[in-house]
Amino acid sequence: MAVAQTVLAESGADGLRSVSARPIGDHALLSDCRSAALVTSEGSVDWLCLPRFDSPAIFARLLDEDAGHWSIRTAGPADVSRRYAEETLVLETTFRAAGGTAVVRDALALGRRERGHALGEASPGILLRQVTCTEGQVTLDIAYAPRPEFGLIHPLLTPVRGGLAAYGGAHVLLLSSPVELTVSGSTAHGRFTLRASDRLGFALHVGPAWGSEPVRWRAGRVRRRLNDTAEGWRSWSRQHRGYIGPWQKEVAHSGRVLRGLTFAPTGAIVAAATTSLPERPGGTRNWDYRYTWVRDASFTLQALATAACEKEKDKFFGFLARAAATQLHRGVNLQIMYGIGGEHDLSERLLPHLAGWRDSTPVRTGNDAWRQRQLDVYGELLDAAHETLPTGERLDPPTRAFLVEAADTAARRWTEPDQGIWERRGPSRHFLHSKLMCWVALDRAIAMAPALQADERLPHWRHERDNIRQAVEERGWNAGLGAFAQAFGSDELDASALMLPIVGFLPPHDPRVLSTVLAVATHLTDRNGLVRRYLGDEIEEAEGTFLLCTFWLAQALALTGHVVHARQVFQTALAHANDVGLLAEETDPVTGEALGNFPQAFSHIGLINAARAIRDAGQQPAPQGTEHRSPAWTTAACTPSGGVSINGSVP
Repeated sequence: MAVAQTVLAESGADGLRSVSARPIGDHALLSDCRSAALVTSEGSVDWLCLPRFDSPAIFARLLDEDAGHWSIRTAGPADVSRRYAEETLVLETTFRAAGGTAVVRDALALGRRERGHALGEASPGILLRQVTCTEGQVTLDIAYAPRPEFGLIHPLLTPVRGGLAAYGGAHVLLLSSPVELTVSGSTAHGRFTLRASDRLGFALHVGPAWGSEPVRWRAGRVRRRLNDTAEGWRSWSRQHRGYIGPWQKEVAHSGRVLRGLTFAPTGAIVAAATTSLPERPGGTRNWDYRYTWVRDASFTLQALATAACEKEKDKFFGFLARAAATQLHRGVNLQIMYGIGGEHDLSERLLPHLAGWRDSTPVRTGNDAWRQRQLDVYGELLDAAHETLPTGERLDPPTRAFLVEAADTAARRWTEPDQGIWERRGPSRHFLHSKLMCWVALDRAIAMAPALQADERLPHWRHERDNIRQAVEERGWNAGLGAFAQAFGSDELDASALMLPIVGFLPPHDPRVLSTVLAVATHLTDRNGLVRRYLGDEIEEAEGTFLLCTFWLAQALALTGHVVHARQVFQTALAHANDVGLLAEETDPVTGEALGNFPQAFSHIGLINAARAIRDAGQQPAPQGTEHRSPAWTTAACTPSGGVSINGSVP
């Protein structure tokens, strides 16, 4: 049972901004496959963007205590537990107070009778909340403080029949409420008492200020649409039960989270539902993740395949192909990320009126990483195509021409420096992962040559693929590290070197692969058993350990035949999911607290892919030289700081 936590608001005097301090991992995700809300364990909606993931927030208390929220909670102390209704993203929060028990049921409404792959096609943009007293008698409080445009607007709240209307800015908000609310400025409060079997329904509608006002919903309509939304999610889940194996429920849930982070009209998957949640409390690495990255494509598509999301795979690749069309033909760098509608210009803008989560500023919208050159995107794009497109079938001319141009560009530009997978904002370098993914681009293009009608390019593609291999093996290997390094000539380790066996560049039992995996486990793993991206940075601030990199280590261990250790690493990462199974991007190495934008698609993708690798490895006999027969693995004590033990235990 999760006990309710107290909101820690740092209210400054003299009009100073009020810092939000509630833990990032305390939030649960709601989604209508177009937009997202985050709800705390105390029943407060502290984040809501409508009608799209990247829309300005209506509630943003996540980033500033005064930036808007909508809470429904017991008037007095209560024990609180919560869960998602089975196979859905409908949240059920149970308050057990001294006099009775109440359940708050929350969802972003799907379109009426949407089922299966149609989820999100006609979502109305309505937040639904239903309160039911299941036993005894419970008094509850409501606090409603809409603050459109990330808290810039304090709207005029006007009582209307059956609720409250909020005017100000580009939208009008209508709160359908069966409870009379008292308005004070731009905030409304109410208190009500329920007895066993009593039920009340609330709905928040958002519409353009210049259009007709939304129509209020009665409690019966809220109840029916909540039930319909739950059934919509269950219908999708029933169609996506393809994975059978260890952590089956966690894989299925992660598939739902990826679906929840999908913008249904285009098939784009956002990296996370939020902006500006930091990689370190009080730090400056606060980015907007409400966009889709080409970098994530191949990993995403593998995860969707494991979770039996075939239609989602096709739509996601179709989105990438359309969004990136014409760039290569014009000789422009293939953009590394796009808006969820296919937008190219994602320029950053600062929101100086927001204090930031735990005073982590600046708060940003947009992401200037779209301007960076990252050569790995060609490999990720071609790998995504190879993963998705029908084997042996000819492609339509625009897709074929685009993929051929992507392969040609990788062959031509792989020798150039870039910013690398982690989007470092320092000088360009010859990052190993970027070279590796250019090799992947050509390797997959060669395999797809018949479908691409590109047989005449095969000699050139093979020649450049061989050149990349030679460069990576000769210049990427660092004998002093006993591992492949972060960049050519570098003495730094990087967890992205774990991709060498994952993408098939080297066989898993190549001694250099085994040594690299051991080096990452030894030197990049913290005392909690989680993996850092790398050590050292041009930005002088510590960051958390990365859950994705930890799942990569589990996947690499499985591929190299160390299944027992892979399971241990997997379980270590999985233990950092919150009470409703959501994963952050990073974990604080001291406190174990969730960091970064939330929930993080890449972490859930890593979970799915690692679970599949461990399952598959467990079905194969252990190759010679692995597990207890490998001296390197049985004698290594692991990390100087604790970390994952290669001899079979987790400190």
